[in-house]
Amino acid sequence: MRLLLIILVLLTAITQYALWWGKGGWLRVQELERKIATQQETNEALMARNNALQAEVQDLKSGTAAIEERARSELGMVKDGEIYVQILAPNEKEPEIKPPPKRGPAAKAPAKPRPAPEHR
Repeated sequence: MRLLLIILVLLTAITQYALWWGKGGWLRVQELERKIATQQETNEALMARNNALQAEVQDLKSGTAAIEERARSELGMVKDGEIYVQILAPNEKEPEIKPPPKRGPAAKAPAKPRPAPEHR
């Protein structure tokens, strides 16, 4: 009778080990559920970003308003006859707008430096 009790306790312990710490045990299932939840959050954020980019692409394809808005905000372009006014918040630095490349003779590469004259 005692031997039967020991065998049953050992079998129960073996099945409990497989249930909790085995390859498909509860701890592994909980870990995978946490990973799934994290991945779903990441997927939702990426889906929102993709939808925003798709809307922007559609807007750029359908009209010139989006292109004009982007040129104004990113490149600082203004229409003829307009005056550009920018209001900065306190402690905000002015955005750097690169001037257009120069054209004509002034845009050529700088001349090579002349060698210093030799003294005799």
